[in-house]
Amino acid sequence: MKDYSILIIDDEEAQRNVLKGYLEKKGFKIFSASSGNEGVKSVKDNMIDIILSDYKMPDITGLEVLEQVKKINPEISFVILTAYGTIENAVRAMRLGAFDYISKPVDLDELDLLLERIIENKNLKSEIELLKGQLKEKFKIDSLISASPKMDDILSIASRAAESKATVLITGGSGTGKEVLAKSIHFASPRKDKPFIAVNIPALPETLLESELFGYEKGAFTGADKSKKGRFELAEGGTLFLDEIGDIPLNLQVKLLRVLQEHQIERLGSTENISIDVRIIAATHQNLEQKIKEKTFREDLFYRLNIISLNIPPLQERKEDIIPLIEYFVEKYSKENNKKKMNFSKEAIDSLLKYNYPGNVRELENIIERSVVLSRNNIIVLNDLPNVVKGFKEEKEIKINEEKTLIEQVEELEKKLIYDALSKTNGNQSQAGRILGLTERNLRYKMQKYNIKKFG
Repeated sequence: MKDYSILIIDDEEAQRNVLKGYLEKKGFKIFSASSGNEGVKSVKDNMIDIILSDYKMPDITGLEVLEQVKKINPEISFVILTAYGTIENAVRAMRLGAFDYISKPVDLDELDLLLERIIENKNLKSEIELLKGQLKEKFKIDSLISASPKMDDILSIASRAAESKATVLITGGSGTGKEVLAKSIHFASPRKDKPFIAVNIPALPETLLESELFGYEKGAFTGADKSKKGRFELAEGGTLFLDEIGDIPLNLQVKLLRVLQEHQIERLGSTENISIDVRIIAATHQNLEQKIKEKTFREDLFYRLNIISLNIPPLQERKEDIIPLIEYFVEKYSKENNKKKMNFSKEAIDSLLKYNYPGNVRELENIIERSVVLSRNNIIVLNDLPNVVKGFKEEKEIKINEEKTLIEQVEELEKKLIYDALSKTNGNQSQAGRILGLTERNLRYKMQKYNIKKFG
């Protein structure tokens, strides 16, 4: 029992003391809190395995504590204690993710049996192979892994969309896995044996983007000494993935709209129409509706692309996915680095679950790869994690400076975030942009605006 910690949350001191004394004799490490808010703070500050929480408290209810705890660390087993036991409260608690529900005054024999079930459940979940066996194989590529209800809904829509020819628009922050989802749709579709061609729009200069997409004829421009197929023709019969579609120039938006309407293209330097059969999947981290208002994105193109809409939430909003992703990445990088299958200590897992991942799944993958490479043992411990993870604390409330305008304060914060991202990536603007959710072009603009010199 000494390996498990229990947090008791109850506004009745006598009840806390009785449970604390009994459970300490059983070998548990005990934390206690006299209110719901104090209990939530204890979860943020300590490594907790199990929570026994009163239902009715002066500040917030046990159900409200449960909701907040699940956002911090969904792996904590939560038990509601209440003298106000009703079937309705029990059902609500279970729906929110409580492990079980027990009435007060607590029957200690009943509590023993309940804790035995919780620990048995935790031991089973700690087995990597069992955990991986519980994951559903949703698509035919193995890098798309999820266990959260939010992602289940997205994958359900994606699996149905895969069978159709409809265009798909995937939105979400940088690093959330938009291209992985696009590949999943392709490989789950009847087009799976045809090409999947990806185009990163911001990575191509505007002067080359048109020829890359549509191809060109010999002599179309200086240096065009032979004809060349564009990405649309290369993707014939398959899928063309247009990443960061929000950055496509207005003049090319018109041509793309024509392709979606008529299923034909023209190479540069040609007047001949070429029929194509290509499924379009587009992705962006930008708000296209806002760009429409700003007249930098065509409304008619948006509606053509947005037949099926999939929005991937940030990783911090789907923490149930963190453990399966950790297991996948640790196995992947253990094999790549010729190491035995590695595991994580409870302290390391606790810190990984509490971290907020501004870089989303991509950042988690980088953290796991780094930890596997640098660990000296088969167990990755807290000290093997980057400082940004093990030293992470929830952001404090922002203080208002009454001597400065809102714009001045926002610019100061923006400048600081850019400095932090560049420092974290050793001046790599591409990586810093991904962390901040900016294209490299936008990041360079902001660096110039704030007179931020190149790092390194």
